[in-house]
Amino acid sequence: MTGTPPAGAPRPRIAVFAGPTATILNAPDLVTSNKARARHGLPLIPARFDDLRPQRLAAPVTVYIEAFSAHPLEEDAADLYAAPDGWLDKAGTFHPEQPSDDATPVYVVELHPDDGLYPLPYMARQANGSAWEETAATPYAAPAAARQTFYPDASRLYEEIERFGLADHGNPAALWSVADFDFFRAAPSGGYTAGPGAERLGQDFFAYYPYHLQTEPGLTHLAQATNQVQSVLDGGEFAGLQWLEGSPTVEETLYWLGLVIDTTVPIVGHAAQRRHQSLSADGDRNVVDGVKYIVSGVALDDRGEDRVGACVIVDELVYAARDVTKVDARPGGYEVTGGHGGIVADMGGYGPPQLTYLPTRRHTHSSDLRLTVLPKEVPGVAGSLATGVSVVDVATKDAEGIVPSAMPQVTITKYGRFAAPQADGLPSADDEVEIVARINANLATAALAGFVCEGMSPFAMADPAKNAALSVAVFAGQPVVRVGRGNTGGMAYRTDPAFVAGSNLTATKARILLMAALLKLGALPPAKDPFSPTDDERAATAEAVARYQALFDTH
Repeated sequence: MTGTPPAGAPRPRIAVFAGPTATILNAPDLVTSNKARARHGLPLIPARFDDLRPQRLAAPVTVYIEAFSAHPLEEDAADLYAAPDGWLDKAGTFHPEQPSDDATPVYVVELHPDDGLYPLPYMARQANGSAWEETAATPYAAPAAARQTFYPDASRLYEEIERFGLADHGNPAALWSVADFDFFRAAPSGGYTAGPGAERLGQDFFAYYPYHLQTEPGLTHLAQATNQVQSVLDGGEFAGLQWLEGSPTVEETLYWLGLVIDTTVPIVGHAAQRRHQSLSADGDRNVVDGVKYIVSGVALDDRGEDRVGACVIVDELVYAARDVTKVDARPGGYEVTGGHGGIVADMGGYGPPQLTYLPTRRHTHSSDLRLTVLPKEVPGVAGSLATGVSVVDVATKDAEGIVPSAMPQVTITKYGRFAAPQADGLPSADDEVEIVARINANLATAALAGFVCEGMSPFAMADPAKNAALSVAVFAGQPVVRVGRGNTGGMAYRTDPAFVAGSNLTATKARILLMAALLKLGALPPAKDPFSPTDDERAATAEAVARYQALFDTH
């Protein structure tokens, strides 16, 4: 693997975080093998071969391996080989000398439990003696009657990659041979549900399979994960960080980490479109490429500090986390967003990683939103549109980091032509009942809140009724960012000083940046009547929005 640290360099250590709903940490269902079915008189699976699953030996065993069986043309070069360890006759008896012309040449090997995992038939059955046909005991079973397919952290994944993954020239995939790893769990996909301190699905870990048991982490979990990442990197012992998450959302989390984590080491994210161990699984290579990228030092400047920012490494490409999105559930199903840049490096194939360009946006140690410079308290808003909006103090940071309960609530709304007609033919904020209801809900439960409007490109405006409702949000203290629809290919231009122009960000990325900006700047100054602000109130709001705009222009 190109990217091995130079001779004499300290051995790098990498922090690996298991995140939520991570297909890259998801193994196929454990299904009872035909070996077990035949042993116990159960119906067989109509398949030519048994699937083999990585498992551990309980005791040493001697195995005879048929010589020249590793490749169909191996025997053609038999004269290049040393003699086998012996031969087996037709009765299966071992002989150190060839007993007859029809004896089978073999190698003798003793396999030990401490060798590591071996691919073996899966012999387990259900408690009632029946075969496992899927991960749950029965279809749509409750969590107590279902096994888990997601790994609780990445240690088993990395072990299996190095144990079974082959580099191009027949050597093991390079993981522990080039770096050391520490494994962490931040809103992980799998959990320990037995014994003292049992973890709970949907509260301590977050899986999407079995599909009827799907769960999602919330804003408090993001805050806790952020604080954990910052704490781990504060020790200064890691050369980089790998974050493993589900492919539809890894881009959001990595962009968030790149905005708020104060570190000079690379932060890279990985995902998979297909489960680990499955046919053409892509996640294993992404992990190896991430190690290659970190160990190579290509992301570092002359001071040894990361110059790229948080990125997502998939399909042998390195994407800036700000400028990538998943568009399809297949390898290669990632695209650059925003119409500019996006791919910051190529993993180099047989050669070292190569940078293609450097992002100009601020990130990690240069970010104005990094956790170490966020204030401990910012202004928020509370009340209702009917009774009035008041300013409240919001504690946003303590000794642990971000206060989970302070995490901002940012809602995405989307413009579409041919909205429902108004009763009197005139657009009104009241016509947007969902937005008005969300404004009131925010005032009741989320002192820090805002909106992202996905509107028409390039100005990112919506229809008059939606514009009016979002204006009410602004003057109720909740900033609104305007971006173009879908994967916009250009910049959103600012046409109203009350709104933030979201540059070339997608709506999901604008939401992430607005959340971080709210933790730094707090709510906008509310008007006495958000439906009818005065000129002075408009001016005060425009001044506050300008501070938000500066962050969106640079991050």
